[in-house]
Amino acid sequence: MDDRKNEHTREQLLLEKSCDLNLLFLIHAQVTMKPQDIISEKSCLWIFGYGSLVWKPGFSYKRSKIGYIKGYKRRFWHGDDFHRGDKEKPGRVVTLVADQEACTWGVAYEVLESQIEESLQYLSMREIVLGGYKTEMVEFIPKEKSQGPLLALVYIATSDNPIYLGPASDKEIAAQISICSGNTGHNIEYLLRLVEFMRLCCPEVEDEHLFSIEAAVMNIFRDCGIRSPV
Repeated sequence: MDDRKNEHTREQLLLEKSCDLNLLFLIHAQVTMKPQDIISEKSCLWIFGYGSLVWKPGFSYKRSKIGYIKGYKRRFWHGDDFHRGDKEKPGRVVTLVADQEACTWGVAYEVLESQIEESLQYLSMREIVLGGYKTEMVEFIPKEKSQGPLLALVYIATSDNPIYLGPASDKEIAAQISICSGNTGHNIEYLLRLVEFMRLCCPEVEDEHLFSIEAAVMNIFRDCGIRSPV
């Protein structure tokens, strides 16, 4: 009984620090949701990005915050046959994999009530229809110490997705990234933009998975004696 009371208190505190007191029914641990379920009765919404959303959100927002979420690690385990690859050569893009010891850095965007429906419709096409991602709610912790945790929406691709590629060695992932390109651009651009974000905005964070793949891609072109296409 005490555990339930403590959990309820934690959720109440989190909501009070968040901009939307109507999100209580969504807080139960990592609830999978549909975008249309999120729209109703919202004054604002925070959306957390850890991949291409960190440099190209593509929707209107009031403000953004750099920070992280706990319990997930970022991995290049998801396939992309539209934005950074095609049906014959799917690219490699990031998703989140549950890991209680890990945390993932990115950007959270505050979307106002008047912007929520349009933003979610845009992201539904970009991330769900074309990307194969699902939505969950997570606790976002801003980098700035004066700001408390916020409840945020995040897009995650899981292993039950038909274009999910799963784990591979850094060299295998790098080899795939180096030859793939889609409607949005080359897969290498995706990798390097994410690397740039981490080094510029989170210089104190050592993302071993990301940086190892970057090094492996650079080695491929160095060994071939050619320059990277981006």
